[in-house]
Amino acid sequence: MGSLVKQRVLRTIILLVLGVYFILPLIAMAEFSTRGRNNTRSLESWTAIVDDEGLMEALVNSLLLSVTSAVLMLVLLVPTMAWIRLRLPQLQRLVEFLCLLPLAIPAIVLVVGMAPLYAWVNYFFGDSALTLTFAYTILVLPFAYRAVDAGLAAIDLKTLAEAARSLGASWFTVLWKVVVPNIRVALIGASLLSVALVLGEFTIASLLNFDTLQVQVNLLGKRNAGVSIAVSLLCLIFAFVLLFALSYVGQRRRQTVVEE
Repeated sequence: MGSLVKQRVLRTIILLVLGVYFILPLIAMAEFSTRGRNNTRSLESWTAIVDDEGLMEALVNSLLLSVTSAVLMLVLLVPTMAWIRLRLPQLQRLVEFLCLLPLAIPAIVLVVGMAPLYAWVNYFFGDSALTLTFAYTILVLPFAYRAVDAGLAAIDLKTLAEAARSLGASWFTVLWKVVVPNIRVALIGASLLSVALVLGEFTIASLLNFDTLQVQVNLLGKRNAGVSIAVSLLCLIFAFVLLFALSYVGQRRRQTVVEE
């Protein structure tokens, strides 16, 4: 009993320390972004977010990029990884190496390699910021790969696929109605990681001359620090909401499995 009490106390202390470590910067950001003239409180920095057309356009671009990058990443990764696990397990290490490779290459080096390619991308698809979807999909591969791989490793994929095929299901049906529902939490986690990375990415967008949220935040920081901090705090709150949503979905999923 004594050891259990000590473990609980230690766990509580660690959680409190971590909570203070993460919450204090958020409180400081909120305090700074609400500073007014003559030591008063004002929401001017927050209302300026809506009034700034360039910032709102960049925010919309980043949100669209986060969605398109997550979707393209899932479309590429899930069928490929499932097929490799089922039919070509000898290629698993190679695919893992290729997916994790962007993690070892600095963003500035990726930009140098992508710049000539984006001349052709802009020629065929226009100069919209949404063309960054291709670059961001590559950028999120290392993080998404680990999440999806953990989800696939947690299920008996081969048995499920063979059972569905024996009942006459096509490979698309196996993927859509068997594989995806069983790794739903892993897919949500991979999507969340992708969204968080895209919303926080600055180097590639800046060097390729695209207008995204972090590029605008950097410009705002030079002329209006309050608005810049307010936008950054808003992004962090959005990320925390996504984390709680993921935790809720995962908990509901586990409860459903236990009830079944």
